[in-house]
Amino acid sequence: MRVLVTGGAGFIGSHTVDRLLDRGHYVRILDGLLAPVHVEEQLPRHISDRAEVVQGDIRDRATWELALRDIDAVFHLAAYQDYLPDFSTFFHTNAVSTALLYEVIVGQRLGVRRVVVASSQAVFGEGKYLCRKGCVDSRFPHLPGTHFPSLREDPQLSRGDWDIRCPRCGQRLEPQRTDESVVNPHNSYAISKYTQEMIALNLGRRYGIPTVCLRYSIVQGARQSFRNAYSGILRIFTQRLLSAKPPICYEDGQQMRDYVSVRDVVKANLLVLEDERADFEVFNVGGDRRVTVLEYARFIARRTGVDIEPQVPGVYRVGDVRHIFSDVSKLKALGWEPTVPLEDIVDEYVTWAPSQAGFQDYYAAAETLMESVGSIRRVARR
Repeated sequence: MRVLVTGGAGFIGSHTVDRLLDRGHYVRILDGLLAPVHVEEQLPRHISDRAEVVQGDIRDRATWELALRDIDAVFHLAAYQDYLPDFSTFFHTNAVSTALLYEVIVGQRLGVRRVVVASSQAVFGEGKYLCRKGCVDSRFPHLPGTHFPSLREDPQLSRGDWDIRCPRCGQRLEPQRTDESVVNPHNSYAISKYTQEMIALNLGRRYGIPTVCLRYSIVQGARQSFRNAYSGILRIFTQRLLSAKPPICYEDGQQMRDYVSVRDVVKANLLVLEDERADFEVFNVGGDRRVTVLEYARFIARRTGVDIEPQVPGVYRVGDVRHIFSDVSKLKALGWEPTVPLEDIVDEYVTWAPSQAGFQDYYAAAETLMESVGSIRRVARR
């Protein structure tokens, strides 16, 4: 099979390319090689010379026409991710590129037989919660006690009030595993990714192009960009610890998150490429685990052998959810399951990262920038 992988020089993309090549597929990479993920538009050394590389912009029609020539299947993994308030960039990069992908396939009458689109757990917003008193969310009267909360607003967060409470009884809601059925995106990235899903699934079905969307949880592993502020707390905490600095936990550090190995994500990618039962479906791809941010920081410290306690300075990120972890039972029904334990995820990254050129602590500069544009704020002092 001839497979195009957009973002194929990046983190998840490059691992996917490796597995495709190992299985004997012809692979073409489409990547802009842009900062901050890449340096000076250079192709990373880990990219196999067995893959063809097209450098170009996924927002450009001519680039798609070149990259899609003679292609059978597409992994559309390229995306814009950041905490900056450049809202239009999210939609130009994530949503418009997806519309162009289908526009070229349909307009050129290309023989693409399958498209796999990388979406995100972010589309759920806060996800699913439970009120133990059984209070009813008026939007979901058929699900007593189940709530899908709205975004926490700044007046609440600025006073250090982090938890989500039932709007009826005031009791703290309990986070639950979130399945694929309800979406409630809260920020620009999440809205753009859900828009991308709707474009892909609707155009795919209308024009008979089998399409699958995968909602990744927080993906971790080797090859994550050192410079991209969005690339996850394993990168940030490891850089801080190996620079003899404490990890910084936002809010109170008790936020629950779901971490998954890039190796398990690639297994999911390859499964839905080959399994027709996945056609026109959306699947969560997560680690099937829940870990608080503070627990994770301490865990990484133990694995790195650095005895530094994380700090919780009363800082929060605008648009963050309180808790989110995915229900992956739908994808498990196709025979997939996450198998890489958290210890292996961390050890793999901690072994790989310090050996790479440019590895250093980028947190302070990223924090200064995000605070200057209001993406990071501090609890009001009384």
